[in-house]
Amino acid sequence: MPLESIHKSAFRLAEAANCADEQGKFWEMHDLLFAYKMAAQIEDLPFYAKELGLDLDKFQQCLGSGKYASAIRSDMAEAHNAGVRSTPTFLLGFPQPEGKVKAVKMIKGAQPYAVFKQVIESLLDTPKQ
Repeated sequence: MPLESIHKSAFRLAEAANCADEQGKFWEMHDLLFAYKMAAQIEDLPFYAKELGLDLDKFQQCLGSGKYASAIRSDMAEAHNAGVRSTPTFLLGFPQPEGKVKAVKMIKGAQPYAVFKQVIESLLDTPKQ
């Protein structure tokens, strides 16, 4: 959920993470971008790609294509429709057929362990819906 309102490069950085995923390095790129936080900028992406050992030509071709933009926008719209307005937001619920989850509880913001424990225990005490 790239928050463009607080980081003008967030959307482009999300695309970069998806392009890194093509080379099996999504989480490594994710972690690198979050390590730099607000300092991560579009012009730094080739440096990050090299740091992760990505094929730079493939990475830049992917990034230049914009091929992940619509999927990211779709994910953002789905999150918005589910009531997600900020990050982090956690949706908890019950597994459904076909690998889906029926979300019944939402935890907004960075919360302490006790909050998660209480919500999870309440879900465990609730009959599956």
